Amino acid sequence: QVQLVESGGGLVQAGGSLRLSCAASGRIIGTYAMGWFRQAPGKEREFVASITWSGGSTYYVDSVKGRFTISRDNAKNTVSLQMNSLKPEDTAVYYCNVVVGTRALFVWGQGTQVTVSS
Repeated sequence: QVQLVESGGGLVQAGGSLRLSCAASGRIIGTYAMGWFRQAPGKEREFVASITWSGGSTYYVDSVKGRFTISRDNAKNTVSLQMNSLKPEDTAVYYCNVVVGTRALFVWGQGTQVTVSS
Protein backbone atom coordinates (compact mmCIF):
# COMPACT_ATOMS: atom_id res chain seq x y z
CA GLN A 1 0.00 0.00 0.00
CA VAL A 2 1.04 3.58 -0.62
CA GLN A 3 0.02 6.59 1.43
CA LEU A 4 -0.18 9.83 -0.55
CA VAL A 5 -0.15 13.36 0.83
CA GLU A 6 -0.71 16.28 -1.50
CA SER A 7 0.18 19.89 -0.68
CA GLY A 8 0.81 23.25 -2.27
CA GLY A 9 -2.69 24.28 -3.27
CA GLY A 10 -4.16 27.68 -2.63
CA LEU A 11 -5.99 30.68 -4.03
CA VAL A 12 -4.43 32.40 -7.03
CA GLN A 13 -5.55 34.86 -9.65
CA ALA A 14 -5.97 33.84 -13.26
CA GLY A 15 -2.60 33.83 -14.98
CA GLY A 16 -0.79 32.94 -11.79
CA SER A 17 1.21 29.87 -10.83
CA LEU A 18 1.23 27.18 -8.17
CA ARG A 19 3.45 24.20 -7.51
CA LEU A 20 1.83 21.10 -6.06
CA SER A 21 3.74 18.37 -4.29
CA CYS A 22 2.90 14.77 -3.52
CA ALA A 23 4.76 12.82 -0.87
CA ALA A 24 4.48 9.06 -0.90
CA SER A 25 5.15 6.74 1.98
CA GLY A 26 4.66 3.09 2.72
CA ARG A 27 6.31 1.95 -0.46
CA ILE A 28 9.05 3.29 -2.67
CA ILE A 29 7.40 4.75 -5.76
CA GLY A 30 10.55 4.79 -7.84
CA THR A 31 9.43 1.90 -10.02
CA TYR A 32 5.91 3.21 -10.64
CA ALA A 33 4.45 5.69 -13.05
CA MET A 34 2.78 8.53 -11.17
CA GLY A 35 -0.07 10.78 -12.11
CA TRP A 36 -2.04 13.84 -11.08
CA PHE A 37 -5.81 14.02 -11.17
CA ARG A 38 -8.33 16.70 -10.33
CA GLN A 39 -11.96 16.92 -9.33
CA ALA A 40 -13.93 20.09 -9.84
CA PRO A 41 -17.16 20.72 -7.91
CA GLY A 42 -19.97 18.61 -9.29
CA LYS A 43 -17.74 16.79 -11.74
CA GLU A 44 -16.02 13.44 -11.98
CA ARG A 45 -12.37 13.15 -11.07
CA GLU A 46 -10.27 13.45 -14.19
CA PHE A 47 -6.75 12.53 -15.18
CA VAL A 48 -4.41 15.50 -15.72
CA ALA A 49 -0.84 14.31 -16.22
CA SER A 50 1.50 11.39 -15.69
CA ILE A 51 5.20 10.62 -15.61
CA THR A 52 7.03 7.34 -16.06
CA TRP A 53 9.06 5.82 -13.25
CA SER A 54 12.30 7.12 -14.75
CA GLY A 55 10.89 10.57 -15.46
CA GLY A 56 11.80 10.13 -19.09
CA SER A 57 8.29 10.43 -20.47
CA THR A 58 5.36 12.59 -19.54
CA TYR A 59 1.77 12.82 -20.72
CA TYR A 60 -0.76 15.62 -20.38
CA VAL A 61 -4.38 16.11 -21.22
CA ASP A 62 -4.90 18.71 -23.90
CA SER A 63 -6.40 21.27 -21.55
CA VAL A 64 -3.16 21.64 -19.57
CA LYS A 65 -0.51 21.06 -22.25
CA GLY A 66 2.02 23.85 -22.34
CA ARG A 67 0.90 25.16 -18.95
CA PHE A 68 1.51 22.30 -16.50
CA THR A 69 4.72 20.35 -15.94
CA ILE A 70 4.93 17.11 -13.99
CA SER A 71 8.22 16.01 -12.44
CA ARG A 72 9.46 13.57 -9.83
CA ASP A 73 12.29 13.01 -7.40
CA ASN A 74 12.60 9.31 -6.74
CA ALA A 75 15.25 9.86 -4.07
CA LYS A 76 12.71 11.86 -2.07
CA ASN A 77 9.71 9.75 -3.09
CA THR A 78 7.89 12.85 -4.35
CA VAL A 79 6.04 13.99 -7.44
CA SER A 80 5.34 17.61 -8.32
CA LEU A 81 3.04 19.52 -10.65
CA GLN A 82 4.08 23.00 -11.71
CA MET A 83 1.02 24.89 -12.89
CA ASN A 84 1.46 28.11 -14.84
CA SER A 85 -0.98 30.41 -16.62
CA LEU A 86 -3.75 29.14 -14.40
CA LYS A 87 -7.35 29.56 -15.51
CA PRO A 88 -10.57 29.59 -13.49
CA GLU A 89 -11.46 26.24 -15.05
CA ASP A 90 -8.41 24.73 -13.34
CA THR A 91 -10.20 25.18 -10.01
CA ALA A 92 -10.45 21.74 -8.41
CA VAL A 93 -9.10 19.45 -5.73
CA TYR A 94 -5.89 17.92 -7.04
CA TYR A 95 -4.77 14.39 -6.21
CA CYS A 96 -1.77 12.25 -7.04
CA ASN A 97 -1.61 8.49 -7.35
CA VAL A 98 0.33 5.61 -8.78
CA VAL A 99 -0.98 4.98 -12.28
CA VAL A 100 -1.17 2.47 -15.04
CA GLY A 101 -1.98 4.51 -18.09
CA THR A 102 -4.56 6.96 -16.77
CA ARG A 103 -5.91 4.61 -14.10
CA ALA A 104 -5.12 5.16 -10.44
CA LEU A 105 -4.11 2.15 -8.38
CA PHE A 106 -4.18 3.08 -4.72
CA VAL A 107 -6.43 4.74 -2.19
CA TRP A 108 -6.72 8.47 -2.69
CA GLY A 109 -5.15 10.97 -0.33
CA GLN A 110 -6.97 14.05 0.91
CA GLY A 111 -5.98 16.12 -2.09
CA THR A 112 -5.10 19.80 -2.19
CA GLN A 113 -7.52 22.57 -3.17
CA VAL A 114 -6.62 24.86 -6.04
CA THR A 115 -8.84 27.88 -6.58
CA VAL A 116 -8.25 30.25 -9.49
CA SER A 117 -10.11 33.53 -9.40
CA SER A 118 -10.97 35.50 -12.53
